[in-house]
Amino acid sequence: MTFKVVKPVFADHASQFVNTMGQFTETILIKKDHWVVDAKSLLGLLAVGLKPGDQVEFEISPDSSEVKEAILQTGLFEEA
Repeated sequence: MTFKVVKPVFADHASQFVNTMGQFTETILIKKDHWVVDAKSLLGLLAVGLKPGDQVEFEISPDSSEVKEAILQTGLFEEA
């Protein structure tokens, strides 16, 4: 599923996002350009450098509407 970044994902926002994703047992990957990172990895998330306007693909396995809702509730992303 594709999302658009609406707030910069650095420092506190990144830490909070990783903590939220860590509550789920599903595998959650973020794909941007040539990067593929684990959404539960703070270093991976920071390495991608997500800025407002960026489009990213989330791969959730197994598929979960709860994870999708949690991503949207962080306020960092919106559906593209």
